Amino acid sequence: MGSAVESGTRGRTRRAILAAAAEVLARDRTATLADIAAAAQVGRSTLHRYFADRDELTKAAVGDSYLTIQQSIEDAAVGQGTPLEAMRRLVAAIVASGDRLLFLYGDTRVLEGFDAGDAPDPVARSVLDLIRRGQAEGFFDPATRPEWIQDVLWALAYSGCEAASRGVLPRHEVTAAVVQMFENGIRRRPKE
Repeated sequence: MGSAVESGTRGRTRRAILAAAAEVLARDRTATLADIAAAAQVGRSTLHRYFADRDELTKAAVGDSYLTIQQSIEDAAVGQGTPLEAMRRLVAAIVASGDRLLFLYGDTRVLEGFDAGDAPDPVARSVLDLIRRGQAEGFFDPATRPEWIQDVLWALAYSGCEAASRGVLPRHEVTAAVVQMFENGIRRRPKE
């Protein structure tokens, strides 16, 4: 029983370090290991027990962030409900992983050498399936390529998270702002 507690504590500490690395490095690519340790609320020696150096930590944070975003999208259950409801849950899931999103895609060098595997990404496929279902059911414009809709969705979610990190949008308003922009664009709606 003692080893299960130890491995549970070890796992929590590792996850805290990886989450802190993504958060800190998303905002400051030059942050030190000491900065990351402080954000994870662990000592630098503890951080080094898990990760020998910055490169090892960064690579682990990339893989962990990728998996965290994937899991958030899977948890959004985009195959359930109407396409519009599912898309709103999807946006909320992507935005909730904001620090991970900013970390992975804020600097193209972060993903250099990262291999997500050769198999098609089931999460990306589920998002495209949602978009195609939404087009078939009349929720989304059928004349727009599904891949373009997906690209715009990711770009808007990233922009919303980045705007929150700069203080342009309050973090709690990002999901609604992204959904509104995604669903309506920038055209002015007629007064009711």
